[in-house]
Amino acid sequence: MDSFSIKTDNLRKSFDKTTALDGVSFDFSAGLLHGLIGSDGAGKTTIMRLLAGLLKPSAGGINYCRDGKPAAFSELRPSLAYMPQQASLYPDLSIDEHLDFFRELYRLDAAVYARRSAELLEITRLEKFRRRRAGQLSGGMYKKLGLMCALLQSPSVLLLDEPTNGVDPISRREFWELLYALVADKILIIVSTAYMDEAERCARVHLLDSGRLLASGEPRAVLKETGAVNFEEIFIKKGARI
Repeated sequence: MDSFSIKTDNLRKSFDKTTALDGVSFDFSAGLLHGLIGSDGAGKTTIMRLLAGLLKPSAGGINYCRDGKPAAFSELRPSLAYMPQQASLYPDLSIDEHLDFFRELYRLDAAVYARRSAELLEITRLEKFRRRRAGQLSGGMYKKLGLMCALLQSPSVLLLDEPTNGVDPISRREFWELLYALVADKILIIVSTAYMDEAERCARVHLLDSGRLLASGEPRAVLKETGAVNFEEIFIKKGARI
């Protein structure tokens, strides 16, 4: 599997008179789980859409690397999967029907699809719910189905926009266990969240407020550098929203 990394340089994005991102620079190192941490309106979704090529920056740049060498976005695109925050599944389709739909979308070989879908159903514990419609799934199960659809193509880069928002604590824990299993495969994962306790679960954190980058780095190092006990305290110290 190819190893991809992404860097942004003084990235800016405006919508009419609203500044969503105000000159942010990130270093998303390959093979790590990165967390974009911030409240609603921090700019997390805008960053995700820019990285996925769904938006164009107003200023600044996004640089992609493949195995340590500069690469065009077109090289990354087939290996990138994006799971948006908004409900994106079809309520009338079952889990099996969703997987079959994405098999056609990704044009997967029958043998590859059989192996990959079986693996995903096992790790998500959704095997016995294969015929249940998406509209009848619990919040946590719905998120797992979305993750399965994103992972079916075995991506090298995974963008997850607030995947645990609105789900119960047990489902949140199970979802993070799935992410840890993926990191073992050296996938670059970028996950956004407004839950401060999830920051410590990441290998690298990037704290955002109103389109500005407050701090970046390994969680414990960021806490030590700012002299804070937890991430809520960092936001409070900087006069940011939590």
